[in-house]
Amino acid sequence: MKRDERKEKREVGMLKQLFVLLILLVLTAACGGRETADPAPAVEAFLEAKAASDGDTLRRLLCAELESTLEREQTTFAGVSGVQTEGMTCQQVGDSDTVTCEGAIVALYGTEETRFPLGNYRVVEEDGEWKWCGRQRKR
Repeated sequence: MKRDERKEKREVGMLKQLFVLLILLVLTAACGGRETADPAPAVEAFLEAKAASDGDTLRRLLCAELESTLEREQTTFAGVSGVQTEGMTCQQVGDSDTVTCEGAIVALYGTEETRFPLGNYRVVEEDGEWKWCGRQRKR
């Protein structure tokens, strides 16, 4: 019987160690080791919202520094028909605060189609989310 009791204690001890290890792994995954998401989708969503004059989405994706420009961003294409993004692909430049986009916003002014080429945009992370913060200034 003593042998069985020792074996049982050893197994209980191993289960406790496994449980503690599992808890540590869960805490590590939840608290650390999380990389910041790619900011490019936030820029794409902002540009799509700008083309659609979607104020709610623009407000959510606009950085705090530029909150005062919300109305301007929302009304950029107001009263213009056929506004859409065309061939838009965006990508973060290394680990920088810059997202480069190719493609254009296309708008129909009367019968004339006008293309607004996309470019480089500055992003900031606020409250754990990427925000669009204007065109990137040349350095």
